Amino acid sequence: MVVDDHFVVRMGLAGAINVEPDMTVIAEAEDGPQAISLFRRHQPDVTLMDLRLPGMNGVEVTTAIRREFVGARIIVLSTYEGDEIIYRAFQAGAQGYLSKTALHKDLLHAVRSVHAGRKHIPPEIEARLAERFPDSELSSRELEVLQLIARGMSNKEIANKLFIAEGTVKFHVINILGKMGVNDRTLAVTKALQRGVIFLE
Repeated sequence: MVVDDHFVVRMGLAGAINVEPDMTVIAEAEDGPQAISLFRRHQPDVTLMDLRLPGMNGVEVTTAIRREFVGARIIVLSTYEGDEIIYRAFQAGAQGYLSKTALHKDLLHAVRSVHAGRKHIPPEIEARLAERFPDSELSSRELEVLQLIARGMSNKEIANKLFIAEGTVKFHVINILGKMGVNDRTLAVTKALQRGVIFLE
């Protein structure tokens, strides 16, 4: 199954796969809910999953599918190699990563490797993931606060939005800055965007 919100990308991936004698694309989805529904119906051997989907992102869709189908084999696709989003994809149960700029032979190799039960992680991605510090992981609430900071909201506005005390927001901001190794909100947002921790909507 191919999951991508761009028709041209889906066509390109499907075209590359369907010419192979041992592969067939049996379903295509353009967003998360459709992907989950089609996975239930077809239960494909391997799923190519875009990380940047509208609404539910690829990590959330991967999590939902793997929760229901533990044996699902998923390769995540991205044009942007932010460390954090790739890390979260593997945490969610993805077995492979592929850049959308990957060569045709790399795509086929990734599909065959993951179908055979092996992981497919390009060496440069593996090296970057190995350097990641586990204690730098932000909690879901901290990610929520950081996303709102990125929208330009003040501590007071964030407190009102999340129905929490302003002091609690300040506490979260201090934790975020400490975990990310920066000393102001702007740097935190910049670093988070570069690493793929958050996205601007």
